[in-house]
Amino acid sequence: MTGGLQPYPEYRESGLPWLGRIPAHWEVRRNGRLFSQRNETGFADLPILEVSLKTGVRVRNFGEGKRKQIMADHAKYKRAVRADIAYNMMRLWQGAVGVAPVDGLVSPAYVVANPHPGVDSRYYTYLFRIGAYMEEVNKYSHGIVTDRNRLYWDEFKQMPSVFPPPEEQRAITRYLDRQNLVISRLIQAKRTLISVLNEQKQAIIHRAVTCGLDPKVRLKPSGILWLGDVPEDWGIKRLKWVVRLQRGYDLPSEKREPGTVPVVSSGGVIDTHSKSRAKGPGVAMGRYGSTDSVFYIEQDFWPHNTALFVTDFQGNVERWCYYMLRTISKGDYAGKSAVPGVDRKDLYEIVVPVPPRNEQMTVAESLDSRLAELNRATETIYHEIDLTREYRARLIADVVTGRIDIREAACSLPAETEEPEVISEAETEEDAELIPEESDE
Repeated sequence: MTGGLQPYPEYRESGLPWLGRIPAHWEVRRNGRLFSQRNETGFADLPILEVSLKTGVRVRNFGEGKRKQIMADHAKYKRAVRADIAYNMMRLWQGAVGVAPVDGLVSPAYVVANPHPGVDSRYYTYLFRIGAYMEEVNKYSHGIVTDRNRLYWDEFKQMPSVFPPPEEQRAITRYLDRQNLVISRLIQAKRTLISVLNEQKQAIIHRAVTCGLDPKVRLKPSGILWLGDVPEDWGIKRLKWVVRLQRGYDLPSEKREPGTVPVVSSGGVIDTHSKSRAKGPGVAMGRYGSTDSVFYIEQDFWPHNTALFVTDFQGNVERWCYYMLRTISKGDYAGKSAVPGVDRKDLYEIVVPVPPRNEQMTVAESLDSRLAELNRATETIYHEIDLTREYRARLIADVVTGRIDIREAACSLPAETEEPEVISEAETEEDAELIPEESDE
């Protein structure tokens, strides 16, 4: 290993199968020797805290997101003091744990653990979120249903954890904070590049669908402000005379049967089923939420009720219709109600340019070819992001369990003058990372 990273000079057996060997000067202690339970209520004026699987515990921002339901009586919430650890009893196995950034309140479904002197809370949140430790959480949890098992304080305090010397805990935390920041910035840059590539793809599609492939073709005014001029031999039609749309069919997960038929929702293929309700090749698009998502499905499929799908292409080329639907501004028709969605009757009034069928085929084939390289580049970047995340998870696990000695590397880091910066790695559904509050009844 290079750059100050190397194995420790001496190891010993920890006595724990999931942990294996640890540095000879490290200890193993039960959590009850590291933390004491804080079970205080009656602090109604403190801010409400929530947990995210990416950023840990944070102050809830009521100006963002859709999750605003909380208990009416804040006095029943548990107090967490700054630097306490708080974890969701039913979700610690997923990494639902973090350090309280300020004094605040957490749901009764949380356990609040107050660190003893010499215990670095952030080191233990790194430890508690590695895969091997989260598997141990399941062994100590209990309940009627497996996925509703809870890790109560009495079981948590019996769990053994590794205990490096306090100064090493702090060094490990500083090192991992720095590495996590660098890696998160790298992932953010890669996601930005994906956004640029997607914009480039959309521009190519829009140009081909609205103007054709021949830059020298004679144009005529479309009469539509956003559309401008279109090729002289193209028609101008309302969408209802180009494709017919229908809402999909309800199919709860418990009613899906094993099969190979894709179930297509507003976000794409979400599952498979044994039966189909639409013939392929077909086109579906988001009705709620992901209103700008359009999907081309080669085979017969089941359109979910969160999607609209094309029932009649009215003699037009299916693949061209797919690209055409990717160009219309559905977002302009999605803000007419409190629920973000589109009504097919509103979409039907959108005016689109329609080339002859043979030219539709040419446009679709050209776009397939031109976008293939950009699609491959995008897939490569997504793969790189996955590999980077895997590297980060492996690095954290190796460092917090003592397989890598970072003491020398930590000494070369610049002195911290403020709280570690948090980089948000934007995801398609950020709210999915927030752990819902559950009562402790």
